[in-house]
Amino acid sequence: MRAADSWKDYELLDATGGNRLERWGTALLVRPDPQVVWKSAPQSPLWAKADAVYHRSSKGGGQWEYRRSLPERWQIHCGEGEDRLTLIVSPTGFKHTGVFPEQAVNWAWYGRKIRAAGRSIRVLNLFGYTGGATLACAAAGASVCHVDASKGMVQWGKENAAASGLAGRPIRWLVDDCTKFVAREKRRGSTYDAIIMDPPSYGRGPGGEVWKLEDCVYDLICQCADLLGSQPLFFAINSYTAGLSPAVMEYILKTTLVPRFGGGASCDEIGLPVTATGGVVPCGSTAIWEAL
Repeated sequence: MRAADSWKDYELLDATGGNRLERWGTALLVRPDPQVVWKSAPQSPLWAKADAVYHRSSKGGGQWEYRRSLPERWQIHCGEGEDRLTLIVSPTGFKHTGVFPEQAVNWAWYGRKIRAAGRSIRVLNLFGYTGGATLACAAAGASVCHVDASKGMVQWGKENAAASGLAGRPIRWLVDDCTKFVAREKRRGSTYDAIIMDPPSYGRGPGGEVWKLEDCVYDLICQCADLLGSQPLFFAINSYTAGLSPAVMEYILKTTLVPRFGGGASCDEIGLPVTATGGVVPCGSTAIWEAL
């Protein structure tokens, strides 16, 4: 497992009983996590000092209980030097904050690969959310096409770019259904050197299009393979769906991309270290094809 252990402004302080205790800058939040199935005694004394706690509803969704006043939005920083990103945090009605901190380990990898390529790199980031991967690639010198079906998430990504001093970089911000966008790009003959996708387990596009990961991911990867240029650098797919193991995603990449482009495929889990115990909470998985 690769752990995102380089954060200074984020910290997973403790985890037990289905919940995480997290520090986002100076704010302490408690959020549910279905991976935290153990019920050991809390180790951190900071549980009682949480600024806000998210409570799930039996009818779906949930809401925040604010125990202390918090700003509606605030900033945290990730990385150092030319890789330093400024990201806007804001608790949403679906427990998320606008940042998946475990992805920082992937953001750093993307940046290293792009810089090491020593050439101009075009990246397609599908299901781009609030732009962490987009900004990491742009900071490393790539031009990026960022696609997400949510207008609000794309706007949030633009604000993160401005906060990070990257608003002037070559980034296309597109509100679109990812599968339809890929089909159009294929018809146009567009190509990219790297493709990143972070698809949801389930979702709907702006026109009501239904996305279910297990049913759709293979076809989408096959479509995306046609968008890779003659010297592709990497292809990365992330999953938070327990039913889609890292090995399944690696198998798809190995059988669709390796025969065509050579290189190799690999997979692993990504996670967050827990300060109180020294353990690591798994937070999803990543499969990568890369040129060798």
